[in-house]
Amino acid sequence: MEVILIKDVPGLGFKDEIVKVKNGYGRNYIIPKGLGVLANKSNSKNLEENLKQTAKKQEDILKEAQKLSKKIGDLVIEFKLKTGSDEKVFGSVTTAQISKMLEEKGHEIHKKNISILSKVNSIGEYDVELKIHKDLTHPIKINVTGDVIKTKKKKKAKKEETLKEETKASSEKDTKNITKKTAKEENVSKDAKEETVSKDPKKETKKSKK
Repeated sequence: MEVILIKDVPGLGFKDEIVKVKNGYGRNYIIPKGLGVLANKSNSKNLEENLKQTAKKQEDILKEAQKLSKKIGDLVIEFKLKTGSDEKVFGSVTTAQISKMLEEKGHEIHKKNISILSKVNSIGEYDVELKIHKDLTHPIKINVTGDVIKTKKKKKAKKEETLKEETKASSEKDTKNITKKTAKEENVSKDAKEETVSKDPKKETKKSKK
């Protein structure tokens, strides 16, 4: 169905514009909310009369939109996202984020009137279109830079390397302990043998007879 908008509806159209909408959306939302009326013969005639009477006003609105377009100029908005070593980004940039950045710079553009012309999936520049007026769009750019984060693979490799070093150190420590223990046991055995020989009376008697 077609409706005549009597108010600006972000993402759909501007006041006094005839737009096509689904029947349910038009009858259950646009018309009951007072955002538009059915584009029948009677309402269309009224629209023509209103446009004639408000032509000067529409010109002024367009001029204001043109001023805003000029003020925005060749704007490039910077975004820094987490990236992998292949420069692919984690997450993306949304129209809501762009709208917020524009507002911070003094330009009020609803997120539904912002279009990102290609998917943001890696670092680089992307074209964005702002619908400022029903007869005026303005191009800007967003520049996505990367903040490289360590991947799980690198973390795993580092963990394995650390584990390897710890195992090596532990092995060397065990070897030293075993060596010390063996030497100690040999000394104890030698001392015990010497003590046994010195205390044997038979051997001492034999030595005296000789």
